[in-house]
Amino acid sequence: MNATIVLLIGGLAILLVGVGLLGTLLGVRAALEAFGNAETGLIMTGYYAGYIIGTIIGPGIVQRVGHVRAFATFAALAAASSLAFGLWVESWAWFGLRILSGACVVGVYMVVESWLNAQTPSGRRGRVFASYMFSTLIALAAGQFLLLTYNPHGLELFAIATMLIVIGLVPIAATRVTEPKIELAAPLPLARLLRLSPLGSVGVFCAGTVNGAFWGMTAVFAQRLDMGPAEIASLMSATILGGALLQWPIGHLSDRHDRRSVLVGVALTCAATALGAAWMVSREYPGLALVAFFYGGLMFSLYGLSVAHANDHIEPSHVLAATRGLLLMYGLGASAGPLVGGVVMDLVGPIGLPVFSAFVLFALAGFGVFRVTRRAAPPMEQQSEFVPLVRTSPVVLEMHPDADLQPELDLEGSSH
Repeated sequence: MNATIVLLIGGLAILLVGVGLLGTLLGVRAALEAFGNAETGLIMTGYYAGYIIGTIIGPGIVQRVGHVRAFATFAALAAASSLAFGLWVESWAWFGLRILSGACVVGVYMVVESWLNAQTPSGRRGRVFASYMFSTLIALAAGQFLLLTYNPHGLELFAIATMLIVIGLVPIAATRVTEPKIELAAPLPLARLLRLSPLGSVGVFCAGTVNGAFWGMTAVFAQRLDMGPAEIASLMSATILGGALLQWPIGHLSDRHDRRSVLVGVALTCAATALGAAWMVSREYPGLALVAFFYGGLMFSLYGLSVAHANDHIEPSHVLAATRGLLLMYGLGASAGPLVGGVVMDLVGPIGLPVFSAFVLFALAGFGVFRVTRRAAPPMEQQSEFVPLVRTSPVVLEMHPDADLQPELDLEGSSH
């Protein structure tokens, strides 16, 4: 990788350390401020609502004002909103700020990823894509341990998150790169995705639901169990690291077997792991972080498995449009996860979060078993390759290894 790519990935990684800290800090502080679980879930849903809004309006903003101005706008608002959380501790204000934060972070992703795409030679696309996905999860995991530096009651941790977001922008802003165009063709309509790959579409939605519940409510879950900052940081980082490390062997397995069977097996095992975590919590047994590591590896794999399965049934020229549609489906699921998880926690207590996730995963596994009876699996040699995925922005899909298959077609007959 050349120096420009390293600077772009490194700068964004620093920014994401701050973003990772902020997400967990909000859950901890919400519990300390006696916000209700459902109330907190609604706040956390705001981030994914902002993500969807940013995905829709972000490309137009970049095209109108240019990469540099758009980047400065998104970055300034992301940093300002991070500090505003600590200055304005009201649930309704946090909901609005979370929407703004989600829209701005996805805007930053879009600009950086478009620059990254322009700097990545075609032959190295897969390597850069994998490095980018891995660094994203490692940065988010590293941010968890900054929770130990100050008391979450104060403003200091919000200030640290803001500083990291700003510092992460410096190597990116100082990099000399061209301004490529962001032209996202329309994603496949969700109804058409459901017809082409019912299991892939439902799998992505369920993956978004459990991932959204994890990112939005795990810190609240831990705080309700009277865990200290070190335990919360360990729980969060163990889950994220599991997702960073275990996706590769799971994906390798799915490339050599009927991917539907692997998806069903991963969903069932992940559900059992979630129930195991609930049982450990109810019995006050140690070892929750270890269980979280395996849960993270299984949970984070569901998105990539579902996308790969969907791509097995889609024409190569439509792969990127389909993957963008699946990304929207993931966002809808992620928007539902924190809110429904919070409501369940209000009804049955903290263990409601892993129980809710297990229910979603069992439902996914059941639907997978049903789909196995309705369609034959494609031949092994026709299966697409599993690619570890992290939800960032649709622009990063230009680096997806399948982007080299054929030029993408605009399915709606117009460019955006």
